[in-house]
Amino acid sequence: MSGHSKWATTKHKKAVIDAKRGKMFAKLIKNVEVAARIGGGDPTGNPTLYDAIQKAKKSSVPNDNIDRAVKRGSGLEAGGADWQTIVYEAYGPNGVAMLIECLTDNRNRAATEVRTALTRNGGAFAGAGSVNYMFSRKGVVIVQKADGVSEDDLMLAVLDAGAEEINDLGESFEIVSEPTDLVAVRTALQDAGLDYESAESPLVPSMTVAVDEDAARKVFKLIDVLEDCDDVQNIYANFDVSDETLALLDM
Repeated sequence: MSGHSKWATTKHKKAVIDAKRGKMFAKLIKNVEVAARIGGGDPTGNPTLYDAIQKAKKSSVPNDNIDRAVKRGSGLEAGGADWQTIVYEAYGPNGVAMLIECLTDNRNRAATEVRTALTRNGGAFAGAGSVNYMFSRKGVVIVQKADGVSEDDLMLAVLDAGAEEINDLGESFEIVSEPTDLVAVRTALQDAGLDYESAESPLVPSMTVAVDEDAARKVFKLIDVLEDCDDVQNIYANFDVSDETLALLDM
């Protein structure tokens, strides 16, 4: 998982400045709107909304856009869509297991987009339940090393808050916990005066598949195409890429 995590972190940094910036903004705004609709528009009483807003701000989404999304989601402003969450199970190149999470107002469009992306890039839908069991929800907080924080600093701050492990991802640290402890871990960091990049509850694989350079290129190509789909919100996969392979891929 470490290789995949490092790749995901690198992609996040690049996404802020690349040509897909507008599309990424739209997905972050959608997260904010849905969080406000489900848990209310007050981030102090809605941790999911708080984290969605923080992620949007970290990615330089304008505050006006964020505020309008909160108002749409909480019903204070017209225009909110009836977003539905759909998770597709799939296999990518080299037998990599994938869960593709969509947030859409048109289930047929989402299914068509995902199926097309898979079939054109060496993937296919999987049978219900054949992939899902390999993943579980975890609380994951990313802290950048550039902020001068050490692993010992993090350990002292979050150990009593429910953190299970701290992983070194190269340019950042990954703090893993149960999803129910995510807010406590994030709050512990804030109380200790430590900044964090993101706090989310992704689906983390319980087993991974090692991929070589050729397979990694194919998997990354498929993920790029899926990420370009308007309805696709998150992609989780169980591939593992070594640092050496990542270097060959120039990531």
